[in-house]
Amino acid sequence: MNHIRSLALGTGLVRHYTSAARRSVLRQDRTKIPTHQYPIARPSDARVYVWGLAATGALGVQTSVKKQAQVHTDVVQHPSRLSFAENRECLDVAAGYGFSSFATACRGGKSLWGTGINTDAQIGFHKLGGQQRKPFELLIYPAPVDLASVAGNNSEVQIVRVAAGRAHQLALGEDGTVYALGNNSDDQSDKGSGRSADDPVKEVDCGQDHSFFLTRSGRLFSCGWSDDGQTGQGRFGLVSTPGLVEGDLKGEVVTKVTGSSDTVLALNDRGEVFGWGNTEYGQLLPDGDETPQINSPRHLTFLQGCGRIVDIAAGGSYCLALNEAGDVFAWGYGILGFGPEVVHQPRPRLIPATLFGRNDFNPASRVRAIYCGLTHSGAITDGDDLYMWGHNRHGCLGFGDRKDQFFPLKVAVSARVMKISCGVDHTVALCRAFV
Repeated sequence: MNHIRSLALGTGLVRHYTSAARRSVLRQDRTKIPTHQYPIARPSDARVYVWGLAATGALGVQTSVKKQAQVHTDVVQHPSRLSFAENRECLDVAAGYGFSSFATACRGGKSLWGTGINTDAQIGFHKLGGQQRKPFELLIYPAPVDLASVAGNNSEVQIVRVAAGRAHQLALGEDGTVYALGNNSDDQSDKGSGRSADDPVKEVDCGQDHSFFLTRSGRLFSCGWSDDGQTGQGRFGLVSTPGLVEGDLKGEVVTKVTGSSDTVLALNDRGEVFGWGNTEYGQLLPDGDETPQINSPRHLTFLQGCGRIVDIAAGGSYCLALNEAGDVFAWGYGILGFGPEVVHQPRPRLIPATLFGRNDFNPASRVRAIYCGLTHSGAITDGDDLYMWGHNRHGCLGFGDRKDQFFPLKVAVSARVMKISCGVDHTVALCRAFV
């Protein structure tokens, strides 16, 4: 009781003192009173979320091998915020086969980072703990790539885009120079880097063992393994030197090229789609033509009824297309988004917009971007929400389980999703804060 009384008396004294202090402040010049403001997130305030198989180190969620062994973090089934990106502004992300790459707004040879499997130096050389640069075979947390080993003495290069394949990656500098790292047994890495001053590269893309270079004027170049015709140069086998992709693309202004495996799609500036590579499931030839491979781009006229196409994505055996109305079409073989009973769709079919959040309460919702891994897919709406579906290898869909998802379903990401990259068994998302 005495203790309670003392506390009450003490509270009264504090209240009296506070009132006196308030009167004193009010008598002061109000212009001298400090103004406090809540911090507002900058538009460039980027966040990175990762999920899926963590055992390869591709998620970069652990900071020590000892801790990883103790926690046994083999799978991350929910989107997890990557601490590496908290102190660095990430410009781009890429998910390869068991590794991830990040382009950051950092100079001094630290604009390109990587984590995960590095048996072929696909995430480059590193300097860790004062050691000489060497290709560590496995990294469990993002480390800066020693670009000096690739770019000579030009360590000040700023990387703005990254793309990842099976055991190689491409990194694009802000000056249009392309830096190639990793396995070059199929010449997918073009033995180094290249740049054209007259028509610099503006985008890069990796398939499994081949590479694409899209220039500012809309010309497309390729090199690498092409047993299924995936380089699009009119021949099969190894393409050791980057060459122009023509066929039906000749004279066209290409705006995007994509293909996570050996089926490739390209989009021109008029919203028309072209395809080449593997078509064993009729994804490029839906009219009964049993030709298994196409080695030169063909205009996919069967998409003309889908409206003007603004985005494309190609998985291992199926394709997606997005029109300007925000509608998504799928065709080919796999989990296409139409339920467990539909595993093959010979022609493009509309995935109901209600599955992407369009309803009476949100009638204007539309999809703005689509993505594919080998066997799983994603779509981002104009509200920056992420929907995913497909095979859920090692929790790569981010739903908290390992069950396959046959319809698009919203993923709980605590941020606005700007872009995703789908690997074989993990996913990386580049996001922005809500505020």
